[in-house]
Amino acid sequence: MARPPRIPESEITPERLYLGRRDFLALGAGGAVGAAALTSAIARAATPAGTPLSAVKKQNFAGDEKPNTLDEITHYNNFYELGTDKEDPAVHAGSLKPRPWQIAVEGEIKKPRIFDIDELMKLFPLEERIYRMRCVEAWSMVIPWLGFPLGDFLRRLEPTSKAKYVAFTTLFDPAQLPGQQRAVLQWPYVEGLRIDEATHPLAMLAVGLYGQTLLGQNGAPIRLVAPWKYGFKGIKSIVKIRLVADQPPTSWNLSAPHEYGFYANVNPAVDHPRWSQAKERRIGEFGRRKTLPFNGYADQVASLYSGLDLAKNF
Repeated sequence: MARPPRIPESEITPERLYLGRRDFLALGAGGAVGAAALTSAIARAATPAGTPLSAVKKQNFAGDEKPNTLDEITHYNNFYELGTDKEDPAVHAGSLKPRPWQIAVEGEIKKPRIFDIDELMKLFPLEERIYRMRCVEAWSMVIPWLGFPLGDFLRRLEPTSKAKYVAFTTLFDPAQLPGQQRAVLQWPYVEGLRIDEATHPLAMLAVGLYGQTLLGQNGAPIRLVAPWKYGFKGIKSIVKIRLVADQPPTSWNLSAPHEYGFYANVNPAVDHPRWSQAKERRIGEFGRRKTLPFNGYADQVASLYSGLDLAKNF
């Protein structure tokens, strides 16, 4: 297979722009005025409504941290399939059509099949889970996701003993996802987890947030959420899930392997080659806060990596 093109430096958001090109300028006003400008910039357009969803169970995994607003969550996004600036996904999300939608499940399982998204949502009771989410660019949010445990879904497929990893693939359709018309990454976007990570109780497939179906900019109609990992692991608009024996390729690792590893666990002790990961910026706040190991979920997930050198396996 030909080596994918390396992403130009101009296409990877550097730390100095981690608040977005326009929002960073707004912060230049300084102090509370800058923070207010950021909030205003994010909320500059009304958020369209999705279809209401009901949750059978609600769990807060973010402690006393206040969730970000719906406008913040839906207007400050990384979704390169819809554009590389933080504003682009919300602007271009209307081109993504989340219905009809099918997810093919195959590989080392006893029950390969194709699920319709609405069928899938009826099979698993939806839960609301409030998670801290951390981006590799050193910004973070608190998001009330709606979805179901990934492990429950995988167990229903009856994985064989050969299934060691779970590979995910995003929709490839440049008409719906105009960012795919540019060679920013090798399309379609692909991601993967070890099967013990995928079946961990914190890992989920999200189909909504804030009580409604996902909007396009957040990965409609279905995406991965693994809250102890950097955001680029949270693959969006999934069309294929494949259980495999060998570690699958992942998009950012293919494009910049010295910067983006397979594991992508939030580790403040391991810097990105071009910026520190020790602190983060919570969207909607002024200033920076200390980054927590595994994004604050170390008690739940650290045992998954016992004996693994997390500096080498970043």
